[in-house]
Amino acid sequence: MQAKSRFHSLYTFWLIIVIFSTVTRTILLATSLSQVGLDPLLLVKIYAIGFFFDCVTFSYSAIPFVLITVILPDRVFNSAFFRVCAYAVGFAFTYLMLFNVVAEYTFFDEFATRFNFIAVDYLIYTNEVISNIRESYPVNAILGALLLLNIFIFIPVKKHLSRSFSHKSSIGGRLKVGMALLLLPVLSFAAVDLSLTQISPNNYADELAGNGIYCLVSAFRNNELDFNKFYVNKGDKAVLARLKGMLQEKNNRFESQEGPSVSRVIHPAGAEKRLNIVLVVEESLSAEYLTSFGNGQGITPNLDRLAKESLFFTHLYATGTRTVRGLEALTLSMPPLPGTSIVKRPKNENFVSWGSVMKGKGYDNKFIYAGHGYFDNMNYFYANNGFATIDRTNFAKDEITFTNAWGVCDEDLFLKTIKEGDLSYAEKKPFFSVVMTTSNHRPFTYPDGKIDIPSKSGRSGGVKYADYSIGRLLAEAKKKPWFNDTIFIIVADHCAGSAAKLALPIKKYEIPLFIYAPAIIKPQVVDRMMSQIDVAPTLLGLLNFSYTSAFIGKDIMTADAWSDRAFISTYQKLGYIHDDKLVVLGPKKQADYFSFVRKDGATTVLKPQEDMLMDTLAYIQGTNYIYKNRLNRLKE
Repeated sequence: MQAKSRFHSLYTFWLIIVIFSTVTRTILLATSLSQVGLDPLLLVKIYAIGFFFDCVTFSYSAIPFVLITVILPDRVFNSAFFRVCAYAVGFAFTYLMLFNVVAEYTFFDEFATRFNFIAVDYLIYTNEVISNIRESYPVNAILGALLLLNIFIFIPVKKHLSRSFSHKSSIGGRLKVGMALLLLPVLSFAAVDLSLTQISPNNYADELAGNGIYCLVSAFRNNELDFNKFYVNKGDKAVLARLKGMLQEKNNRFESQEGPSVSRVIHPAGAEKRLNIVLVVEESLSAEYLTSFGNGQGITPNLDRLAKESLFFTHLYATGTRTVRGLEALTLSMPPLPGTSIVKRPKNENFVSWGSVMKGKGYDNKFIYAGHGYFDNMNYFYANNGFATIDRTNFAKDEITFTNAWGVCDEDLFLKTIKEGDLSYAEKKPFFSVVMTTSNHRPFTYPDGKIDIPSKSGRSGGVKYADYSIGRLLAEAKKKPWFNDTIFIIVADHCAGSAAKLALPIKKYEIPLFIYAPAIIKPQVVDRMMSQIDVAPTLLGLLNFSYTSAFIGKDIMTADAWSDRAFISTYQKLGYIHDDKLVVLGPKKQADYFSFVRKDGATTVLKPQEDMLMDTLAYIQGTNYIYKNRLNRLKE
């Protein structure tokens, strides 16, 4: 017992983690009780699995403390100096755990998940994120209040911890206990992963069953998930054959009918139209904000007018919940794969992309971003896939009228876009500009006096200012000699939120798409189901371009209606939509089947359907095979 007494400090450490984690879990449960309910069995599962993950989190976190506790001799461990050091560390640790409660609450409130890839980005891209947090919350006041609260919390912790420093021990006894404690994280690493938190069909319950700190570390480790290891799969040959059959379209032919390649030659009828393209990727523009989709606030007057003057697509789904997922789909025309977006993955160069097609036609390609392009690896990805990159560092002082944590305001970005169009036009080059906005993002700040909603008033103001800026972009562009030869595309990167009971709430993935060129394209409402991966082939079809494609997306204007489908995802869950049915693939080789009502997204659980599963795997597993075997890369 004497050898174990100093390990009372680790017991204190364990108590801190478990108590703070349980308090966090309870607070998050209270905020989402309407979504979780009060099913006693489900609540028991949440707290039981949660307690297990709290203990696993402790096993990892305790490693350095176990080593210190084992190595230090009694004369050092029991000294007054070491006791003061231990109290200082304990105080700092309880403060960090208290801060974690606030951080998890804030994160859960915005994203309805524990820490994930987004939180990892918050740690990596500190300049943007810290500025965003400071602009959104009274940080200093919160930190000060937590410090004051921690003083009172630490009083019982100090009393508990003080019991660890007055006992004799032997190195042999310490080693026995230490080795047992060090074995715990080894076993956890080998046998535990986040799939154990999947305790019900309720996404909120699954998130509550986890531990935020564990989830954060897991996101660091797993930016890519092995599809064949974690997901339902079939033989590659059968899956790829089915995919090739589904990709067959009018006016195209496969370069080879044999083998796994989906490379095909697109050769539409008619002459090519060498028109300029301006693709505006609008931050968080959910369909629900537009009057056309039933919103009664009147916060999108310019887009509402544009809906009547454009090819207006009203049944489009975003592929994911992050900007880089949307950029991936729009640029590479491929469905989402498990893990993080390809934009952020290593070895993401030289894809067959929308950029490579336009570059092959002699276009001046530019990726124009309001912020710093190192964020989310965007500059690297675009620079290595056929684009010149222009970001906040390329704006002259007189080109910037307003900035916030994420970059210059949308108006400044769009005026820069017009200037870049002028430069390309002066060089007699057709141009293709991918323009990524940021104003419709927390903290929702923008120049004063532009709209009737004050800056930093919330999402409605962000949406209305984004809409105002789009109106100004088109008004300024109309003054240019290149306007009548330019197609403007406006599409969201993703929706503003995807929190719901269902892991993939269909209604929360709906986004609008406008294709506007008044001198060229006749206005029309297109209500066919489509995905972000179909935008590039559809635009290339409107241009009558002949090209070699490895795209998984289709030209929605010429494809057969029976083939309409869409994809939605989180970083773990992958959804395939066809007609009124949804298949959701998840880790642990899980496949769930639903029917849904388009109007409100209400779902009904279905029995397994083999044909729809095979279609899902044709697209997802087939795309994974193509990506892994580099079959959608440019030929060297």
